[in-house]
Amino acid sequence: MSTNRLRFSIDIKTEKAKVWNALWNENSYREWAGIFFEGSYAVTDNWKVGSTVLFLSPDQSGIYSTIEKHIPNKIIQFKHIGSVLEGKEQPVNHETETWSGATESYSLTEEKGTVTLLVEIDILDEHLDFMKNTFPKALERVKFNCT
Repeated sequence: MSTNRLRFSIDIKTEKAKVWNALWNENSYREWAGIFFEGSYAVTDNWKVGSTVLFLSPDQSGIYSTIEKHIPNKIIQFKHIGSVLEGKEQPVNHETETWSGATESYSLTEEKGTVTLLVEIDILDEHLDFMKNTFPKALERVKFNCT
């Protein structure tokens, strides 16, 4: 099983702070992340560098990651580590080691009143089609939440 680097971007006529808020404010995060899995949410220590964040579905399953880089209104990068079951981080096992260490980053650039949100993410072969179809819809929701 291999990972693939995907890139998604969207242009939004607004300022960086509004896009950043639409991404990481708890309520708007739930809205756009819900496009992937309804009821998705994150448990985080205020998105601090070096901290662990849990990306969860309503049944408290999902993945945990560390925040490698965070410059507000500019970039945040996650390194995905392992699975979460019933709200508890699981040790890396044979299944999760195929993707443990994969990264996901969100960066903003601004030019002439338009902010470009760029997402770069490592995806396993088995999730490629789902992500290619779903990520653009999630970014449209982020854009909608900026207005």
